[in-house]
Amino acid sequence: MNAVHTFFRNIVYTVILFFLILLVSCSGGITFTPIDGFSDEANSQIKEFLVKMKDYQDRKLAVFDGDGTVFGQAPHYLADECLYMYAADHPKRKPGIIDKMKTQSNVSLPYVQNRVHYLSGLTLEEVRNLGDECFKKYYSNKIYPPMKKLIGILMKNGFEVWVVTASPEALYQKFLSRELGIPVTHVVGVKSVIKNGVITGRMVQPVPQDHGKMYAIETFVQDRPQLVAGNSRGDKEMIEYSSGLKIMVNPDRHVAPDQDMSMADYAKKHNWLTIDIRDVPPEDFPWISSKKYNIRVNKSRKAAE
Repeated sequence: MNAVHTFFRNIVYTVILFFLILLVSCSGGITFTPIDGFSDEANSQIKEFLVKMKDYQDRKLAVFDGDGTVFGQAPHYLADECLYMYAADHPKRKPGIIDKMKTQSNVSLPYVQNRVHYLSGLTLEEVRNLGDECFKKYYSNKIYPPMKKLIGILMKNGFEVWVVTASPEALYQKFLSRELGIPVTHVVGVKSVIKNGVITGRMVQPVPQDHGKMYAIETFVQDRPQLVAGNSRGDKEMIEYSSGLKIMVNPDRHVAPDQDMSMADYAKKHNWLTIDIRDVPPEDFPWISSKKYNIRVNKSRKAAE
């Protein structure tokens, strides 16, 4: 009886092994399964890209923006909502910087640096925990499942994955490294010199805002990526720096005053892969950024547009 059992068990194992080998061979020797939430065209392009990169011998690199690319930004960037919640609880802490930020565009270079200036004086651990606590309260369900799966597939195929964001580096490192399964040092943001474990106001260049994101890749990643994904005009130069696949998530269809076309049209014109992902405010979101500090509200994406 045991011999029969062993015989049939070996047959089952052989059949399973055959289908696994067949799956790999049909996928061109890559690890890939279609990503739920991506169109057939998107899945086809990603699979084709992975097959093309299969035998690449140098560093395989993929770089992603943070807010609006790997997790939701509606109604406010986590960096803003977290910072202003902290400011509301500590009204006597650096009110001059808060007043200045309220008059600035929250996608401008001075503003993203002022976020770090406000956080200076806190320890690296305190700021990492602050970002993580805010994420767990209001953003834990805003990680985009399709992008998280894409990142997992890339890593299974030998890619280093990095996040380059215009948000404070320390604020995003803990939760993004854990949620995406990447090293904490692969989360690159706006940063300052850290001395004796304390964040200072001395900025580290380049600041990853607009074209600075491309320079940040050159400076901190130190190789040209084969895949770059972003979601806004501020990611344009970084996406164009990709030597391979260029991805735009939820591209804006609004034409800015200083632009000739929307980012959606720009992406289409240059044959970028565009992805639409739902991004709406959670029901229990506090809206501190806009209600108390008059920070602009980010657009929601209820469905593919």
